[in-house]
Amino acid sequence: MALPNDYYDSSLSNQRLNFCEMKRKTITALHFRPLALAGVVLTMTTVAQGQNPVPPPAAALGTPAQAAPTGPWTLQAAVDYALAHNLTVRASELTAQQQEATQRLNRAALLPTAGFTGNQSFNFGTNRDPLTNQFQAVNVRSNNFSASGQVTLFSGFQLRNTVRQGMLNAQAARVDIEKARNDLSLNVASSFLQLLLAQELIRASEARISTIREQVVRSEKLLKAGAVAEGNLLDIRAQLASEERTLVTAQNQLALAQLTLVQQLNLDPASASRFEVVVPTLPDPTTLTATADALDPNATFEQARQRLPEIKAADLRVLSAQRGLDIARGGYYPRLTLAGGVSTGFSSVRSQQVLNTDRFTLTPVFQPDPTVPTGYSPSIYVLPQPSFDRLPYKFLDQLSDNRGEFLQFTLNVPILNGLQTRVGVQQAQVSIQQATLQAEQVKLQLRQTIQQSFADALAAQRRFAASSRQVDALALAFRNAEIRFNNGLLNGTDFNQARNNLTAAQSDMIQAKYEFFFRRKVLDFYQGKPLAL
Repeated sequence: MALPNDYYDSSLSNQRLNFCEMKRKTITALHFRPLALAGVVLTMTTVAQGQNPVPPPAAALGTPAQAAPTGPWTLQAAVDYALAHNLTVRASELTAQQQEATQRLNRAALLPTAGFTGNQSFNFGTNRDPLTNQFQAVNVRSNNFSASGQVTLFSGFQLRNTVRQGMLNAQAARVDIEKARNDLSLNVASSFLQLLLAQELIRASEARISTIREQVVRSEKLLKAGAVAEGNLLDIRAQLASEERTLVTAQNQLALAQLTLVQQLNLDPASASRFEVVVPTLPDPTTLTATADALDPNATFEQARQRLPEIKAADLRVLSAQRGLDIARGGYYPRLTLAGGVSTGFSSVRSQQVLNTDRFTLTPVFQPDPTVPTGYSPSIYVLPQPSFDRLPYKFLDQLSDNRGEFLQFTLNVPILNGLQTRVGVQQAQVSIQQATLQAEQVKLQLRQTIQQSFADALAAQRRFAASSRQVDALALAFRNAEIRFNNGLLNGTDFNQARNNLTAAQSDMIQAKYEFFFRRKVLDFYQGKPLAL
């Protein structure tokens, strides 16, 4: 089963490039290995997992806005608020509503069509009476009314298959809402952890600045006493300036992380500087080693395959493509329609003859007299003839008398239509193959993502353990170097190198810690567990 075409869209590449640039700046400023948490973006845009096949939307467009929390934000509160206010989720809901409206149109196509038309016209001069077809030099006002209806009796089951295809597309659109919600949840979780990472880096940098300032003060006193050379003091001051620049860079990273999270929550950007989060107490990753090793990527894949809305949407779109093939094949069949209607009209120049029973006309009739054999002696008879009056033809009477009805069956047998039906069938078959291939790509990508997340979690866990041991060892080395430096037995360059080694190890340990927890949360999310710290 395949993800929709927009599943691996260009936004993934843009986010990866932006995050890589952020990594490069962080490496330069903080002197530690690449930001491991950058891999978060790759995972969060390709991971989605739903609890129900067709869940209701988080919030309708017409519902009142949910009030933002007044205190620090927890991860769960941030996710819930984003689901209710994010514009991307709302756009998915509108797309689903539009698809459902299309489905209602498909259903309505099964119903008969009916219509009523009426017109009134005025003709001047010599005109043809529309009802008698006689030309008369009079002004004519005429009305025509007609009502007709038509129903398709058979069309190769195209209408019925179109309805079934529309149902599948509507269901896929509803599932896409859950996909958007899942993607947003993981995006918020990534930004939330990135903000926590920036805060911890700031705290570590501030602690180092405090220590360096104390060393500057001590070096100034030792310089006055003549215990150390002036170069040592200058090296310490240079190290202080470098660490202050590192702090500024970390603060900028924090501001960017706050702004990103505020934008995802659809809050006022002016509140980004006042945005605060609850700092959770994260356990030591090394204590979760047994749990991480116990995770089974294959079992996680099976659970995710049954829950992910992208998988369900891909299934539905494969079925929809199959219905599209049935629709295309319906073009080979005849089409039978039934139509019927009634029409009538009125003309102002029409009149009607009415028998006048009170008045007769006497008409002479000439006939030869048979009693006169040689001469012509006609006999005259007088016969009474009925008399007719020409009266105006009333409007309602004309509508009743001029009424006409019809019933018509139409059979359309396709013989040759420029190979349109055959080509349409071939295109539908290709669409099925594409949908099936996309479905297989989704499964493959899902399995690879889970395996990669599992491997990254274990790698981050082991890196954290190694970095912890390295920090302990470098901390002892740094304290020893500090004592030697204060006693004038170590130059400033070697002392700063010892400090930089410790700083890099501490930074790497912090990043490994947050990368591990995010990877674990991704795996938990695949298994249907909530996003919470």
